[in-house]
Amino acid sequence: MSVFSDAIANFLSPIADLLEDPDVSEVMINGPHEIFVEKKGLVYKVDNQFPNEDALDSAMRAIAQSVGRVIDADNPRLDARLPDGSRIHVVLPPMAKNGTTVAIRKFSKEKLGINDLITFGSLSKVAARFLDICIYLGKNVIVSGGTGSGKTTMLNVLGGRIPKTQRLLIIEDAAELQIKAEHVVNFETRKSDPTRGVGEVSIRDLVISAMRLRPDRIIVGEVRGDEALDLIQVMNTGHDGSMGTVHANNPLEACTRLETLCLMGDTKIPPDAIRKMVASAMGIIVQCSRYHDGGRRVSHISEILGLDENNNYICKDIFRWVQTGKDPETGKFQGELIPCNYLPSFFEDIVVNKLPFPKSNFIAPEWYNKMKKAA
Repeated sequence: MSVFSDAIANFLSPIADLLEDPDVSEVMINGPHEIFVEKKGLVYKVDNQFPNEDALDSAMRAIAQSVGRVIDADNPRLDARLPDGSRIHVVLPPMAKNGTTVAIRKFSKEKLGINDLITFGSLSKVAARFLDICIYLGKNVIVSGGTGSGKTTMLNVLGGRIPKTQRLLIIEDAAELQIKAEHVVNFETRKSDPTRGVGEVSIRDLVISAMRLRPDRIIVGEVRGDEALDLIQVMNTGHDGSMGTVHANNPLEACTRLETLCLMGDTKIPPDAIRKMVASAMGIIVQCSRYHDGGRRVSHISEILGLDENNNYICKDIFRWVQTGKDPETGKFQGELIPCNYLPSFFEDIVVNKLPFPKSNFIAPEWYNKMKKAA
């Protein structure tokens, strides 16, 4: 609560304990009398309540004012970053039928590394080493997944593996990435505010600027609009090793999603040409998934190999998470991120650079081969 002024802390006193609880990763408010939290990937209803709708509305207006934004009848939506880095999104009635609706995604003070993901079971040692190699070789990487699946965490980890000699430009709608690197330039968008005479600066604007600032790699925190076309062009014009995240349920959908976003703007490029550009730009897709047991895991690491004769994306899984059981006591899923008997198209680059990653690391375990034959 120390990131807020005393006045705002007073407004937020009904949820003070939730904001201070390190186990709570998100607070969801569906009107003054219904509050849920996310703990360890699972959602629970809590007893906390605001006295009434007016108290909740006043709290949100105070927060908006503290970060230089406005939320009122004319501007009923707020998307902002709090002083500690947490994200808040608010929708006011009458759009929000339950009452003022809020989601606060808390900022993680813990900077995770690739070894942490292995310890948590989100990634295997072999797959982690492979991703390390992909970053070293400058492969373009898209981290795909749903809301709360761990995309930002994964991008943080991968960004931290970029060679220190390279200049990295990071572009975000709201600064969340905490990439540990030696030469990093961070950009953040700005919403328009006509009352103050402030114009909008979009992700697309910042991508264009970034390309003129001598980047070795560009990272777009989340691709959600027509800036996708600029990122695809970045990846196709010599900025190898660039990265971004996109909302999609699997690697193939990630390609389709990016294609759709590229077509959202006023581009006059034909759809077939856009598809070829996306297929050419995509290298590796890391699919992050949130499972019903609350676990966040890498479910696929896939390579995109262009288009087939029917103009469909060619997607080959290199590693895939396979569930083998369920712990009867904890309810946690049991499984492995296993290789899929596919040798990446750039394996020769691994050999030429004398990187210790033998072919055997791509061979699926015998139990999986038997399971597939039986099926």
